[in-house]
Amino acid sequence: MEFQNGKSIFLQIADNITDKVVSGELQTGEKIPSVRELASDMGVNPNTIMRTYSELQAMNIIENKRGIGYFVNEDAQKVILASKKKEFFSKV
Repeated sequence: MEFQNGKSIFLQIADNITDKVVSGELQTGEKIPSVRELASDMGVNPNTIMRTYSELQAMNIIENKRGIGYFVNEDAQKVILASKKKEFFSKV
């Protein structure tokens, strides 16, 4: 993934994950990569991925099941679409 200037890396990674949820590439209830695995794949610090996952948890898009990992929340697609709709109309 190529990162752009002007937007935090953790937000760009969060956008990438939300796009995968909306497109169906990541299904409801599906396990997402671990912090270390995704950090290695993206070539970023694990703290950056941890911040991304914390942000996605706060938005109720993913959930952490202790000892198992992070999973896509049941309402993730609805939450993302509502957020994108709100963002779109705030720009108009």
